[in-house]
Amino acid sequence: MLAITSTLLAVGLLARAQGTTDPTATYPATALADKRFDYPDGIPYKSDEDHLIRGIQVGYNLCNSTTEGPESNCQTSFVNSVDDFCLWGPPEPNSRIGDTEGETVAWCTKPGRGTRLIPPEALKGVQFMKTDAYVQVVGFIDQTQINIQTLDYGGEMDPHGADLRGNPLGGLMYTTAFGDGNTWEQVIEWHNFMGSDMFCIKACDQSNEHAADFCEHIYDRIGCAFNAPNNAQNGTFESCEGDVQDYPGVYTDTNGEVSTYTQPPEGVEPTLTWAARTPSSSNCVAYTSSELFSALASDGSSGSGSTSTSSRTGSSSGASGTTSGATAGASGTDGNGASSTGVVSMGGILSVAMAVVLLA
Repeated sequence: MLAITSTLLAVGLLARAQGTTDPTATYPATALADKRFDYPDGIPYKSDEDHLIRGIQVGYNLCNSTTEGPESNCQTSFVNSVDDFCLWGPPEPNSRIGDTEGETVAWCTKPGRGTRLIPPEALKGVQFMKTDAYVQVVGFIDQTQINIQTLDYGGEMDPHGADLRGNPLGGLMYTTAFGDGNTWEQVIEWHNFMGSDMFCIKACDQSNEHAADFCEHIYDRIGCAFNAPNNAQNGTFESCEGDVQDYPGVYTDTNGEVSTYTQPPEGVEPTLTWAARTPSSSNCVAYTSSELFSALASDGSSGSGSTSTSSRTGSSSGASGTTSGATAGASGTDGNGASSTGVVSMGGILSVAMAVVLLA
């Protein structure tokens, strides 16, 4: 076993050093998170041209009006605002996220970028949150309308993965939410949890030195409740400003003692002994889904969407409560396409366990 492990490690290091396309190799010459492409003029057809142990990038990144539609395999995503964001979803109907993380494609709310479009009636509630360190979208969705199996508890996508090629392989993300609000920036650190008819996607501002901490990608089995604490509500569509969360997996008790969560190995059910702090929010502006996603309906997508609205315009939510919003849970995924078993149910009822280890 030691000899096999050493051989695999050597092959992986060789792949990283030489950029080989050996299908038995593990690591690419350049990790996805280290690649930089300007949008829109610098986008390659594919950001991942390797052929390694997980195969090849199944989609493409150079997307336009000729690629847009229900068969698009565009893997370039966007997160800008409450009416302009994308989620990663499987290319084929009735799929499980844990089995298709590496090949998910972009499903977006804004026509014109060459992606698949989220049917407007699929979105049941959305909260957009802008903070000093990241922007975040959390909500409720009929996941079957973006090809996720109806009872799938979900999984996590991020730009890392066990082999550094990302989930999906070669997936890129861009935003105008930072800086002057008009300039496209590549999002280097992000995560997206899908499952249980809920979702959360967070794009971290690379100018913040803790971007990787806020968009941590190693806690794929404890879902949105701990990776993106929120007050999103089913039937509510709103855009808010907010304080930053604690780093995912980090907990400070009433005595000021700081601990960090250690995710157990596959097959061992986690146990969570604490509730994540939900950051306070303010200046919430309410919308109806019909006004947010009218372009989807006029673009030929099915249905006209819900007309639910929120009465929390300008409201604030306290930071001291436990997570009461969407808690979409990814479970059992190892960042490399393993099967999902589901540990976070609808309504955020946790059946998971957690080990707490004091920070050094």
